[in-house]
Amino acid sequence: MAERTSPITFYRQIVAELRKVVYPTQQQLVTYFIVVMVFVLVMIGIVAGLDLAFGKAVFALFGDGSDN
Repeated sequence: MAERTSPITFYRQIVAELRKVVYPTQQQLVTYFIVVMVFVLVMIGIVAGLDLAFGKAVFALFGDGSDN
């Protein structure tokens, strides 16, 4: 079993790790945001298209529920 770390040492380790973090520039942040938004919109389109296709297939296979 590992030895426990004191809260002060733990805090110092957290601060030391956070100093190593490289934060993105504003331009990188904007680029990442645009890439994520495009990916999400593409995925929404794919899921919506599949939903529409499967819905039409189910209605074609089983009918629309009307007795006419």
